[in-house]
Parts: sequence; structure tokens; C-alpha cells
Amino acid sequence: MNATESGEGTSAPPADITTMRASVAEVLPPDVTPTERSTLETLTGLLRGHMQLIIPEIEQVAARLPADDVPRYCALACVGEARGKLSAGPGLMPYDAAAHVRRLGRSLLALCDHYETLTGVRMCLACDQPIRPGEATHPYGQASPSGGVSFSDRIHDGCANTVRIR
Repeated sequence: MNATESGEGTSAPPADITTMRASVAEVLPPDVTPTERSTLETLTGLLRGHMQLIIPEIEQVAARLPADDVPRYCALACVGEARGKLSAGPGLMPYDAAAHVRRLGRSLLALCDHYETLTGVRMCLACDQPIRPGEATHPYGQASPSGGVSFSDRIHDGCANTVRIR
């Protein structure tokens, strides 16, 4: 167990990556992004809030790693990009709000990935729930159109025969 999982050095519970990813699923891919202005404002606030919660957690975990650690460097670069997106706002045109919320969503997904990498949290690719130590899993690779594996990791044994609709 690492310091983040045990709660050392922080009074806050670990980031709720599952909820954050579910929030992003409301705006990505682009064809699911709502167009109603009030809905976009609500989602923008939600994603911004998630980013404001996870950024300090990533910084805390990264601070405990050596300065020349590559995952640390990449995570902190992502944090810098995310802070830039947080300080930016949508443009004046109606479609600008949708584009802005998608940018926040992509940035939050990247932050979630870095958080998982730095903390050692592994998520099931089928159900987006944490894989706990000792749980029965098996490898899973998603094929890309070019014939190779675009990403691979593990899934719960119970998720092996389920279908996930996004």
C-alpha cells in the first residue's frame, strides 16, 4: 500500500476516479456533448471541480518521487496543461462552450490516467471499477483498426462476458 492509499499525508479521501470518468462520459465523444447552454455550464463547473480536486493530489504524490522520474515529469506536465485549461474560458459563440467542455473532459481523463499511474491504482477496463489486490482478473487487449493492440490491461473475471455501451 502506498502513502496515498493509506491516507498518510492527506486528510482527504482518495480521488473518486470512477465518478470523474463518468462525468467526462457526458461530454466525450463529441457526438454526446449536450448543446443546451445551461447543461454545458453545469458540466463545465463539474469538470472544473473534479480537476481542482485531483490536481493537488497528483502534485502530492509526484512530490514524493525522484525529480528524474518519467511518470512524475509527465504527470506534472499534464497538471500544467490542465491549469491552463482551467484558467481559459469558452469563447463567445454557442459552439465554443461545447468545445471548451470537451477540452476540460480530455484534460480530466489525462489527469485520471496520471493519478492511477502514480498511485498504482488499476482500473478494470470493462467496468471502470478499481481492481483490488487479490481479485481474480485476466488480461484484456483492445484491438485497433490497424490490427495491433491499442491498449491492454486487466479486467475482472466477472466482467469478461459483459458488454459495455458508451
